[in-house]
Amino acid sequence: MQSFRTELENPIVERDILDLEKKIKLYREGRIPDEKFRSLRLVRGVYGQRQPGVQMVRIKLPFGRVSVKQLLRLADLTDEYATGNLHLTTRQDVQFHFVSLDRTPELWTKLEGDDLTIREACGNTVRNITASPTAGIDPEEPFDVSPYAHEMFRYFLRNPICQDLGRKFKISFSSSDRDTAFAFIHDLGFIPKVKHVNGQEVRGFKVMLAGGLGAQPYLAHLAHEFLPEDQLIPFAENVLRVFDRYGERNRRHKARLKFLLEEIGFEEFMRRVEEERVALKSKVYVIDRDAIPQPVPPALGDVPAATVADEKKYQAWRSTNVFEQKQKGYYAVQLKVQLGDLSSAKARLLAPIVRAYAADDMRVTANQGLLLKFVHPEYLPALFNALNEIGLAEPGFDSTADITACPGTDTCNLGISNSTAISVELERVMNEEFPDLVYNTDIKIKISGCINACGQHGLAQIGFHGSSSKAKKTGAVVPALQVMLGGGGLGDGAGRIADKIIKVPSRRGPEVLRFLFNDYEQHAADGEYFNNYYDRQGKDYFYQLLKPLGSLDNLTPMDFIDWGQSQSFATAIGVGECAGVQIDLIATLLFEAEEKIAWAKETFGDGAYADSIYHSYSTMVHTAKAFLLSRDIACNTQHGIISDFDKHMVQTGVVPLATDFKSLVMQINVNEPGREFAESYLAQATDFLKLIFSIRLKQQTEHAEAN
Repeated sequence: MQSFRTELENPIVERDILDLEKKIKLYREGRIPDEKFRSLRLVRGVYGQRQPGVQMVRIKLPFGRVSVKQLLRLADLTDEYATGNLHLTTRQDVQFHFVSLDRTPELWTKLEGDDLTIREACGNTVRNITASPTAGIDPEEPFDVSPYAHEMFRYFLRNPICQDLGRKFKISFSSSDRDTAFAFIHDLGFIPKVKHVNGQEVRGFKVMLAGGLGAQPYLAHLAHEFLPEDQLIPFAENVLRVFDRYGERNRRHKARLKFLLEEIGFEEFMRRVEEERVALKSKVYVIDRDAIPQPVPPALGDVPAATVADEKKYQAWRSTNVFEQKQKGYYAVQLKVQLGDLSSAKARLLAPIVRAYAADDMRVTANQGLLLKFVHPEYLPALFNALNEIGLAEPGFDSTADITACPGTDTCNLGISNSTAISVELERVMNEEFPDLVYNTDIKIKISGCINACGQHGLAQIGFHGSSSKAKKTGAVVPALQVMLGGGGLGDGAGRIADKIIKVPSRRGPEVLRFLFNDYEQHAADGEYFNNYYDRQGKDYFYQLLKPLGSLDNLTPMDFIDWGQSQSFATAIGVGECAGVQIDLIATLLFEAEEKIAWAKETFGDGAYADSIYHSYSTMVHTAKAFLLSRDIACNTQHGIISDFDKHMVQTGVVPLATDFKSLVMQINVNEPGREFAESYLAQATDFLKLIFSIRLKQQTEHAEAN
């Protein structure tokens, strides 16, 4: 593996990238175990694909914001390192596929040159922070949430409290009570609110807690009706500290925040959140409202002459893809990007169009599209023509005919059946047989390749996720779709999760839509929304409606071939990496403890006392976990590790401590994070690490002599 030189001004980022290169080298030499290396690369945005030997690299775009310069850089880099495609995700990221592992440090370096990062885009960390793409221009917003999302992203990036969580952690900011960032399915969801006190406007947020999709979806709890803006980051940090300490770590399927809240109850969880407050370095955190520069509209010069050739398409586009901003006289234009796949060639053609007609502040949308801002109405015909020439002026943005779909079996280890080729087919069916659905924004269709909901199928009025079914007569397996109905947002933090209705062979997906749309058209009352119709008819009604499509008694040869494939279907599910892999290797844990104590010393030297304290805390917990595992004592949570270490090691005299381990470790919650405590705590963590190493060395020596 050939080394490369970085060209970065930020020494922290440079060291991070060089560390990745070093760890790749150690992995190639067999000096880092495969599972340990997996966790190391995931936190750096490098994700294993279904295809062996190549990686998916995820680039974080906080709240989906991307400039023209960044778009062009992404286009160049996907050509150089990947497949020439920019995949826009439901979490407002961009993904490259088929990247060589050895080239990821170099790719990361070139991304950072344009203020793009892959750090913590995957793994057990705070993932990309999402927001309503309309933030800043939403006519219904009380204020722009963009700077709040930006400050949240900046605060938690590389923050020691969220580098090794039990599972991933997701945060969203909606721009208004319409809740278009889906606060109700996030670990933390924020909705902006305004109070007026003594004639003064006071900003704050409604806070939703511990929602989630996946195999066991949960609707979020209301944590605060109104949390003042200067408490936004302190509260989020408290929640993360509680999740880190008490969250499950062994049973991966039970390790999300929603399960911790279910286990201990809301009131106990909030009590523990408040208990963490003493340890915060910032009890109040004032958000810089000017952290995000205001977009500069293009100058209105001579209006270019524009004759629209397809007036019908233009009017449909104008009706479905364009809306007036809160800034009167300006319009936003939304671009439908099928499957979220934007080629590098098309990105390069889009860049000068944006520069000519819009502000340099694009947003990736949660339905895998793009939003342009500050377009003069006089420019709309010319902009339409320019977009139409490159295939980005299709009407029906975020309509029923604009399907959201994850990559599924194209690249993902967890994909069961195809979610991309079938999406294209379903859109074709709607365009040809139900053309008016481009105007319908009530019914959303979302598809995931598996139950884990990267395509957010649980949010949809009509959702599908990949599955398989076995024919009773032959035992042969057919690709299948689980049909789900009735999901969606209700506004202001409320929502509903779609119900599972029936499983059908994947090839019958188009027929499912035909059955549903024809039935809805024939029997729904005038103006009746789909979910209202679903509730009125009931779940069993739709099961009976679709039951003929679920039958496996009349399978044809084509039913055994998945969409986009030519060979018969075979389930091939790999090891999922959506939230990292649990590492229980004793030597690896002790190695990590040594790394953490080094970070504690470094951050102490930099005056970052709160960070140093948390690194010292993590050092002691990791060290204790390793020692417990050396005695075959299972460890589920940090809180459990602390208790078990006292029970099995301190109280039995195996590890001599001047006090119990809990009192030693939990000083973190009773001391302000100043220099004096940070220095004392660091010394105690260092001594504890040395003590465990000496005991372990003695035990190993005695064992070797006995054998």
